[in-house]
Amino acid sequence: MLHHVELWVADLGRAAPQWEWLLERLGCEPYQNWPAGRSWRMGETYVVIEQSPALRPATAHDRMRPGLNHLAFHVRGGRAELDALVEEGPRHGWTSMFPDRYPHAGGPDHCAAYLENADGFEVELVVGGM
Repeated sequence: MLHHVELWVADLGRAAPQWEWLLERLGCEPYQNWPAGRSWRMGETYVVIEQSPALRPATAHDRMRPGLNHLAFHVRGGRAELDALVEEGPRHGWTSMFPDRYPHAGGPDHCAAYLENADGFEVELVVGGM
């Protein structure tokens, strides 16, 4: 299974509060904290954001280019928790994607929200199913 995911960000000061809010709301706990990065953990899996000194100049992640398109997370609190995340997201730097099709942008049998942050990273927040 997945050990960890490391996302390189252009601006740690901007990215850290956005990811902190989301990952902690999803049940992750702070794991590591160093000058160039942060991580959050659930069980044995963790997510890292880092403003690496090896990073090539860029202003944002482009999910439409080869590489990472999005990360999908389970929402354990059901539809009520999903609705709360969608409502609170903009106050924490996350923009709702496909709001006209919420919560079934992934199809009629798939309950999820799609959010994008200021760096262009997309997350899919999924209720139910495996």
